[in-house]
Amino acid sequence: MKTRYCIFDLDGTLINSLYDLADAMNHALSRCGFPTHDREKYRFMVGSGISVLADRAMVVPGGTDGERKKAVLDAFNEYYGSHYADLTRPYDGIPELLDGLDSRGVGYCVLSNKPDNFTQEIIRRLFPGRKFAAVWGKREDYPRKPDPSSVLAMMSSVGADAEECLYIGDSDVDMQTAANAGLRRIGVSWGFRPVSELISAGADAIADTPHQILELIHNS
Repeated sequence: MKTRYCIFDLDGTLINSLYDLADAMNHALSRCGFPTHDREKYRFMVGSGISVLADRAMVVPGGTDGERKKAVLDAFNEYYGSHYADLTRPYDGIPELLDGLDSRGVGYCVLSNKPDNFTQEIIRRLFPGRKFAAVWGKREDYPRKPDPSSVLAMMSSVGADAEECLYIGDSDVDMQTAANAGLRRIGVSWGFRPVSELISAGADAIADTPHQILELIHNS
């Protein structure tokens, strides 16, 4: 069946946001008395939402209490809200990919574990004028990915069936989300996680460049 919609993960798929995420969490950790981490280590911490990122970053023997975690999250949100686009940019080739989808009449959506307010603002700022069919971050009424509830609700909102959608992401969470929703899935090699993770998580194909996504759609 013809692909009508591409559903994209955001961080590590459409945008390279690693350093702004790392800097925001390191600011929060330092402010709250926790050790910080090398930026590159955040490649394996991000992807499951800010709450899980905080859990992974707050390295304390025996765990941490809820009050200290709340302080870290509050500090992160305050800092990230003003610095989410300091270094974050779309990956090379992404604007051309979206142009190609537009020319083919294929709609595109974003589904992220990033909080919804940040997801919406980043799309507005980095992709001005783009006609996304749907943009969803983590919403209170849906569990985070890889639970399929949000992607199924998103498909319903745009009037699409699973057979008409293609899911594209850079992590095992994304591949598992797609599998749980019954979607075809493409892993991208330019993101935060290694290709081996994507293959192990069941990617149907790997795209090494954004243009290859157009080729895969054409050949599907």
